[in-house]
Amino acid sequence: MPEGHSVHRLARQFTDVFGGRRIRATSPQGRFAEGAALLDGQVLKRARAHGKHFFADVSGGHVLHVHLGMYGAWTFGGDQDFAAASSIGAPRRIGEREVHDDGAPAAEPARDADGWVQPPPPAATVRLRLRAEHGWADLIGASRCRALTPAEAADVVAGLGPDPLSDDDPAPFYDLARRTRRPIGVVLMDQAAVSGIGNIFRAEALFRAGIDPWRPAREVSASDLAFLWADNAALMREGVRLGRIVTTRPEHRPGIPAESAWPEHANYVYQRQGLACLVCGRETIVVEEMAARKLYRCLTCQS
Repeated sequence: MPEGHSVHRLARQFTDVFGGRRIRATSPQGRFAEGAALLDGQVLKRARAHGKHFFADVSGGHVLHVHLGMYGAWTFGGDQDFAAASSIGAPRRIGEREVHDDGAPAAEPARDADGWVQPPPPAATVRLRLRAEHGWADLIGASRCRALTPAEAADVVAGLGPDPLSDDDPAPFYDLARRTRRPIGVVLMDQAAVSGIGNIFRAEALFRAGIDPWRPAREVSASDLAFLWADNAALMREGVRLGRIVTTRPEHRPGIPAESAWPEHANYVYQRQGLACLVCGRETIVVEEMAARKLYRCLTCQS
């Protein structure tokens, strides 16, 4: 499942390529036909994210709300003026970045009678296709895809915890952590406690803090909770910048810049079970199960 930094990247991308433009919306699959009809012909004013939830405000008083879940993906394509830089979810092709084997730019795409880029026929699984003059975006497999009123969208956000990437007040996260005996590793994954942290950021931030994921949250000190909030915010901002999750400090990947760290030098414990720890040097990284999700930790550094 994409973590919060990916959805924030997606929201920035949508604003860049669709913001202020009139869009056409269809539901080739048919499951979002009524919602697409509400969006069709409107202007996409801005896109935004809160944690793992994506919102796009459109004229006409509606908000597109998407949660990709485990299997959702957006795919983009368009001409040279459609500056989509990345996608979210399953592997995809980016039309404006495709090149032939000889390195020459891809051929100018076909256009319809209105002069808009003509996308290829959609796959049968496309829940929502959004088009603008210079490109398109296809959504498949999302766990949620809805057209909401602004008030309904606000209710969704109100049910979520503060988002470290939105400069939210972390006090609700601190208060909840102090009142529960649930392990801190569970609390960090609870989207009602803090939004956007997924399995990778959870594992890596706890390692960087030297905290046992099984420690009851109310036994985590105030300074450690503050570190977890600030460190996750910093790591997620770096994820927005890089388009990858890189959590290792420079001294633990000497000579390797963050841009080149993924995947071999990117993380401390995530999917590194059985390997030597980059900090203590011992082969004490394990994978366990916590609340039906895999949990990675170093038994030495997080004792």
